[in-house]
Amino acid sequence: MQVTLEQWQALLAVVDAGGYAKAAEQLGKSQSAVSYAIQRLESGLSIRVFKLEGRRATLTDSGEALYRHARRLVEQAQQTEELARQFGQGYDPQISLAMDTIFPREWMLDILAAYTEEHPHTRIELLETVLSGSDEAVLKRQVDLSISGRVPPGFLGEALMSIRFIACAHPDHPLHHLGRELTLDDLKSHRQLVVRDSGSRSVDSGWLGAEQRWTLSDLDLSLMTAQRGIGYAWYPETRARALLDSGQLKPLPLSSGGERWVELYLILTEGELARPGVKQLAQMIKDHANSQQEFKPVE
Repeated sequence: MQVTLEQWQALLAVVDAGGYAKAAEQLGKSQSAVSYAIQRLESGLSIRVFKLEGRRATLTDSGEALYRHARRLVEQAQQTEELARQFGQGYDPQISLAMDTIFPREWMLDILAAYTEEHPHTRIELLETVLSGSDEAVLKRQVDLSISGRVPPGFLGEALMSIRFIACAHPDHPLHHLGRELTLDDLKSHRQLVVRDSGSRSVDSGWLGAEQRWTLSDLDLSLMTAQRGIGYAWYPETRARALLDSGQLKPLPLSSGGERWVELYLILTEGELARPGVKQLAQMIKDHANSQQEFKPVE
């Protein structure tokens, strides 16, 4: 005969409450029902889990071991029921999202940590992209939501925030020693650092036509290259601020165009048909972005 979850719960209640009467009260059952559940458990296992010491029932050695296992079993059953309840309400076993590399990583990690605190069983898949990579993930429906610098055709995007890009190079870079404001021709004479598009379309963004050009696989590698004085680039303030504050990078004194603003959009792949968990995560992203005062809000 198989032991039921209800019988394991009766075992836990008798031990935790300190007796059959209090266990019955805790479970909302009669004392005879609790006693019967324990009898059926012992009969099904062919062992004694309780022994009488005076008028008090205490666990046998076997009962002690079973009690510990029963605790884990009942907790897992409760977690499974809660998980099923969440899925029944439309929450997700997995959420996939694409994030343009200029969106602050620490923000996203804070947001995801808060989300999974509330929904610990939801698996998260986070894809960091460059340029058209987020568009492609949405168009191929590889993600549930996306933070991107553009909205793919056929989809709706909500303006999220604007991020400032600053033209900068190492303080010892030759461009910093010309002793005047810089022009486009000055820049074309020096090596420009460009980050490769992570999408298959290989969109070129920001290249000035400089003959000396390094194309790098990601923004971190580009920043490291600039720190070594190898070239210049426009960097998102969200990723370059610490290097600028520490003096490892320095803004270039351009006569115009030294700063650019790029808008980021939040895109739900399924729009209004997005699942509740996806919509909740999207709202958390918007709330977090709106709470940050150091970056320009979208007007």
